[in-house]
Amino acid sequence: MKRFLATPFAGPLIALVVVATAVALTTNRFLEAGNLSNLVLQVSIIAIVAIGSSFVIFTGGIDLSPGSMIALLTMVFALTVKMGGLPLSAGVVVVLLLGTALGLVNGILTAYLRIPSFITTLAALSAFRGIAFMFNNGSPIFSVSPHLERLFYGKLLRVPLPLFYVVVLYAAAFWFLRNTAPGRAIYAVGGSANAARLSGINVRRVQLLAFLLAGLTAAIGAVLMAARLNSGSPNYGVGMELSAIAAAVIGGASLSGGRGNIVNTVLGALTIVIVQNGLNLNAVPTSAQNVVVGAIIVLAVGIDMWRAEIGQALSFLSNNKGESPARSTT
Repeated sequence: MKRFLATPFAGPLIALVVVATAVALTTNRFLEAGNLSNLVLQVSIIAIVAIGSSFVIFTGGIDLSPGSMIALLTMVFALTVKMGGLPLSAGVVVVLLLGTALGLVNGILTAYLRIPSFITTLAALSAFRGIAFMFNNGSPIFSVSPHLERLFYGKLLRVPLPLFYVVVLYAAAFWFLRNTAPGRAIYAVGGSANAARLSGINVRRVQLLAFLLAGLTAAIGAVLMAARLNSGSPNYGVGMELSAIAAAVIGGASLSGGRGNIVNTVLGALTIVIVQNGLNLNAVPTSAQNVVVGAIIVLAVGIDMWRAEIGQALSFLSNNKGESPARSTT
């Protein structure tokens, strides 16, 4: 048990089990096959977007723009496919390239113009959604393509396709971070940018790479969002950035950078989605749901900030428990 608790997976996994158990005890509908299948579909978009958010957090930055980026990209996707007449595959390529380009903009402003990532992406959060409202007079575009929904609702070997997307992308992200020089450099930059620079790492290039990958994963999320609803809308993705950040932090990523495990991010995403699902099943108003999610984010960040103090307190209690209450005197 001690060895398990010492692993980086213990905390996020325990949090997930506790949350799932609590929801299962409050409603019988949680464990129904239909609801569990719906959970897989719901978590897929957040989990994929959270990959990019985790990359940025690992470098010591923050990305507040994925939700607005998704809104803009779904509108571009709907316009190019339905009104522009592009094939569905070409529309997907356009969205992926545009998402990467938007990430490039965030990366250049942050890494090369030295504007703090919080300010850069906060501005992007507003700007991207504003641009999305400029298309089609701010109205959603429905029925993009009769074949689009298959990308989200299709199945392979009776398993929903979004589950395959999540597994493949997380496996690729895990391999990238552990087995490539750029992946290891992401952790190094987050741990100490000055030390990374002195060791020969191009810090700006690494930060730019993190934002590029964040833009790419947001674009994948946009394609899945459009496929799920077969539409594009400037209102899509509201709050998505907070859910993605919360997933990374609940998964153990440090907001100061340099620490975290990408596999834990999917556990954090599952925790967030299960909480939201449980609140929906119990007919909790949307306003209260926002309060609960906000509280979870604060708690997760607080635990990250107080990690050292919590460890010292637990160590102190453990040492005192092991001592004999009575000591012999000479």
